[in-house]
Amino acid sequence: MKTALITCGALVREVSAIIQIYTWDAHILGIPANDHLRPERIAPHVEKRILDAQNQYERIIVVYGDCGTRGALDEVLSRYAVKRLSGPHCYEMYAGAAFQEIMAEEPGTFFLTDFLARAFHGSVIKGLGLDRYPQLREEQFRNYQRVIYLEQKHDPELIAQAERISRYLNLPLEIRNTGYGLLEERLKLLMEEQALSGD
Repeated sequence: MKTALITCGALVREVSAIIQIYTWDAHILGIPANDHLRPERIAPHVEKRILDAQNQYERIIVVYGDCGTRGALDEVLSRYAVKRLSGPHCYEMYAGAAFQEIMAEEPGTFFLTDFLARAFHGSVIKGLGLDRYPQLREEQFRNYQRVIYLEQKHDPELIAQAERISRYLNLPLEIRNTGYGLLEERLKLLMEEQALSGD
């Protein structure tokens, strides 16, 4: 069954790897990762992708959490009877049950993923304007107490980058190898459910 996976740009590499693991007939339709800086853009961008994909694919799955849309994404999906992965965001998907434990232990946790370690300069420094106003760094990150890098695929270069980021933020770094976690499990479940139902 030919499937469109409308996917957050921050998850494209990981979703591509998962597609290869299961040899699905699935194509990724990406949404800009920087929409997370303006979450009100996510639902309209996803809706446009749904409209573009409707006549080309037998089914559509949205690979997003709510990601700060405050229910707007689910409102769009309900209009088209399209399902998304359950969960609030990718940090929870990668960390799984440990996410709530992490936040209960230290709410001031700044999370990194492979994507964010790789794209920190563009997504965070430029995205927040800290390249133009570096003096705002302390104010932007003053409530954070630590960095936890949720590592999907072990890569010494990304570990080195995570260390540089922790120094930039002046915060201690902890690394947890999560693999694809619930992202893989939930996507696999949706693929299997829809294949069985024929939706």
